[in-house]
Amino acid sequence: MPPKRRRLMSDATEQDRRKATASERQGTPPRDHPRCEVVAALDLGTNNCRLLIARPTARGFCVVDGFSRVVRLGQNVGETGVLSEAAIERTVEALSVCAVKMERRQVDLKRCVATEAARRARNCEDFVIRVKDRTGIDLEIISSREEAELTLNGCLPLLDERFPYALVFDVGGGSAEIVWLRIEPDRQHGIIGWVSLPVGVVTLTERNGGHDFSREAYNDTVAEIEDMLAPFEQRHGIRARIESGEAQMLGTAGTVTTIAGVTMGLKRYNRTLVDGSYLKLDAVHTVSRNLAASSYEQRAAHPSIGRNRADLVVAGCAMLEAVCHTWPATHMRVADRGVREGILVHLTGGHHLDQQDAAE
Repeated sequence: MPPKRRRLMSDATEQDRRKATASERQGTPPRDHPRCEVVAALDLGTNNCRLLIARPTARGFCVVDGFSRVVRLGQNVGETGVLSEAAIERTVEALSVCAVKMERRQVDLKRCVATEAARRARNCEDFVIRVKDRTGIDLEIISSREEAELTLNGCLPLLDERFPYALVFDVGGGSAEIVWLRIEPDRQHGIIGWVSLPVGVVTLTERNGGHDFSREAYNDTVAEIEDMLAPFEQRHGIRARIESGEAQMLGTAGTVTTIAGVTMGLKRYNRTLVDGSYLKLDAVHTVSRNLAASSYEQRAAHPSIGRNRADLVVAGCAMLEAVCHTWPATHMRVADRGVREGILVHLTGGHHLDQQDAAE
């Protein structure tokens, strides 16, 4: 039976709460639901469409299949307020692949969610109907608050219980979620505060003209994100906890994992090596500045970046530097996990990942 959820102290907007369907969530198992043989979690973000299919095990769940594709659903949403036809078509094509995989694996229970791009778009309801008609997938648009909760649930196994506090952050395509929590010995950690920034790597990249940032634009972006984080820091006094050694930092999503892969000098991105690794903050600043000063082609040639992320990684570096300036820990833990794993934890009754190397 899933663990009891804790209420978040959120800065969620009224629009978030209106669009969330938390009371009627697809895939939420009833109390008397028999143990499922195969479960699936699909996370449709501003930039990526990602699927995990897993089997429950005695120790948790074992991933048996996966899928990931850059679809850029949120392309130009910040400017136009709607999902474009081209972005919808790319996304529906990727979701069709996911639907085939789930049918082939005979998935018993699933939950398919969409995040910031769908939340922000005026035509989100039409998009959801179109997805259902074309793929059979019931897509649920979740609030930024629940996105943060699911990400946290997916990352819980990586938190060190020797620290009384933790700062967990997720730099996404259209938004960034920051969670400040107190560590409890039974892993029912108490969330002290939460905030969602209304910018992400896609929106910042588009706003700054695409492939490359000028040095001035990059520095201005770092300062802008620091200003956004300042009220949260003032409210909770996180920096003092970090400086006293009472708090740990954990980062998830593409920017953090990309910086980790670059720092490790990987010739090919390897999730098994990156997930759970530690990243020194001085390395974050060095690598971020080097990537910001590189050309698009130089970034695209790096095996841990590639063309799919070469334009977005600079905005991600700016956001990550702002986080590290605001909360200067000596190091952070890196998580290549998040919403999908959080969904799977719930669907399998609170169990965690048994096998980490998904077939993506």
